[in-house]
Amino acid sequence: MRKRGWITALLLIVMIAVIGAWVAYQTFQAPSIATSEEYFYVMTDEPYEQVIQRIETEGIVKSPRLFGYAAKAMDLESSGIRAGRYKLTPDMNNRRLIGNLRGGFQEAVKFRFQNLRLKTELAGLLGKAFEADSLTFNNLLNDQNLIEKHGFTPDNFFVMFIPNTYEIYWNTKPEEIIDRFAKEYAAFWTTDRAARADSIGLSKSEVSILASIVKGEAMHTDEMPKIAGLYLNRLERGILLQADPTVIFAHQDFSIRRVLNRHLTLDNPYNTYRYKGLPPGPIMMPSIAAIDAVLNPERHDYIYMCAKDDFSGYHLFAKTVSEHLVNARKFQRALDERNIKR
Repeated sequence: MRKRGWITALLLIVMIAVIGAWVAYQTFQAPSIATSEEYFYVMTDEPYEQVIQRIETEGIVKSPRLFGYAAKAMDLESSGIRAGRYKLTPDMNNRRLIGNLRGGFQEAVKFRFQNLRLKTELAGLLGKAFEADSLTFNNLLNDQNLIEKHGFTPDNFFVMFIPNTYEIYWNTKPEEIIDRFAKEYAAFWTTDRAARADSIGLSKSEVSILASIVKGEAMHTDEMPKIAGLYLNRLERGILLQADPTVIFAHQDFSIRRVLNRHLTLDNPYNTYRYKGLPPGPIMMPSIAAIDAVLNPERHDYIYMCAKDDFSGYHLFAKTVSEHLVNARKFQRALDERNIKR
């Protein structure tokens, strides 16, 4: 009888140990993520209790109770939860999730931008990608003190933002994000690029402004050096640039497909049909390819160009007005045939 009692007690102990091991495994080691969301966001200065509550209400983990046990065992409340953007994976357990939250081991945002015309567009993208909202970024992009700090004017500040992919933490302060772009801009302007800018008689900002026009004109990267060479010829000869994309920008009507004579009368410094030289700022965010095209232009004698009438996106180039008028008439007829009136 006593032997049977020992066996029963031993079995009970083994059962308790097995249950304890299972609970410990489920609490710390078993995959615990329940949501299909890729990231969990913790706001700056968000209270601990609120984060824990969101983990439950947003269905981040399979068992909020087991997560709570793990958090208590790992002393998460005393350590604190750091703000950030935390990657969630199906195989992640409570121990790893808590370790990330406690240590601030977040995944950086891969922020990429290109083909933007306005600062408001950049502010919108920044507001979607990072913790601060678009209004905060928009205010920064128009902050006179910040602009002057980086050596720009309100008109040309946009050239500081080089289109690329940047890895930045989600909760980085907005001012620090702008500083990051400034550092990348400085790194972009290598000794070689700066020397090439000097050789064509343009400042770094002027190179980017011209590059924005080249970008606005070119649908194909391989044609950019040729277009850049044409505009440099006009600048050197003191001829109006007469670039249609600058007229469209001056009107702030990006639905215009056909620049007409009535568009050319606008009194605006961005209208290069009326104002000689470069406009005060870029008409869009210049690409790296466009900047390098200006720095490495094709050398030729062309001063006129017109889009090809096959709508391939390429241009016909001319040295004389008579040659240009022939090309222009072809393109105008093609527009008329397609009923493109504006």
